[in-house]
Amino acid sequence: MPGRSLRVAVPNKGRLRQPTIALLREAGLSFEQSERVLSVKVRNAGIELLFVRAEDVVDLVENGVADLGVTGLDLLEELRRGNGFEHVTTLLPLGYGRCSLTLAVPVDSAVQDPEDFRDRMTVATSHPNLTRRYFSKLGSRVLVKKLRGSVEVAPKLGFASAVADLVSTGSTMLINGLRPVATIMQSEAVLIGAVGTGVPDPDLRQLEIETVVTAIESVLAGRKKRYLLLNAPGETVEKITALIPGLEAPTVIPLAEEGMVSIHSVVGRDEVWNLLPGLKAAGGQDILVLPIGQLIP
Repeated sequence: MPGRSLRVAVPNKGRLRQPTIALLREAGLSFEQSERVLSVKVRNAGIELLFVRAEDVVDLVENGVADLGVTGLDLLEELRRGNGFEHVTTLLPLGYGRCSLTLAVPVDSAVQDPEDFRDRMTVATSHPNLTRRYFSKLGSRVLVKKLRGSVEVAPKLGFASAVADLVSTGSTMLINGLRPVATIMQSEAVLIGAVGTGVPDPDLRQLEIETVVTAIESVLAGRKKRYLLLNAPGETVEKITALIPGLEAPTVIPLAEEGMVSIHSVVGRDEVWNLLPGLKAAGGQDILVLPIGQLIP
């Protein structure tokens, strides 16, 4: 398809939709979006966004309809291994949509761990391939039944004796009288792409892909950091800079007030809570902690 825009497939609903839209906008893409629109052109870049089911993103990337996609790692693993999807690859973990594919049984079940599953026990799941592979490694010949939606009610309905379902907090399983016995895999949102682009100018397309990946990487890096600046007496610089080494070294700028300096540094977001008391005790004043939109080290 010569001349077409770079296409990025993103979830049109569910728990990955809003975080993905927010990520793309933070990466600098400007676009309009509504639940009824299936595709939109990005105003400030040669990119088209395709809004599709998360389950379809892998297939679109595999078949060259989309160049990049955002989906759950669980869906990628469910679809690609041994199913013709081997050359779709994970480019970036995105840090949201975290959950686990969890094996669970009714609270009164005699099963305490996966080794207790007997041959021909039934497991209901929306991830049959992952579940079969899991039990195959254990040497258990359970019967896996595919079920979409409301997987947790399968034991109550007599459809299965256990379930394998995605869990974020575990509250839904608890409400439905289930208890976890094992984690099949951990999952989160991922950016995926194909090894081959299949376009007339693969070098140009690869450059476009790298531009998108770099922009998203910069947002993810910025989310993990904070920009810290403070004023302090000059004699405290050594003490304060030892607390906040920054990416390379803190920036120290003399102020108009004699003997005072301004110290700037980039620090880990999770470090701020413990840093602030020490900085204040070391002589730091007028301390500001600011979010970082994008960061390219």
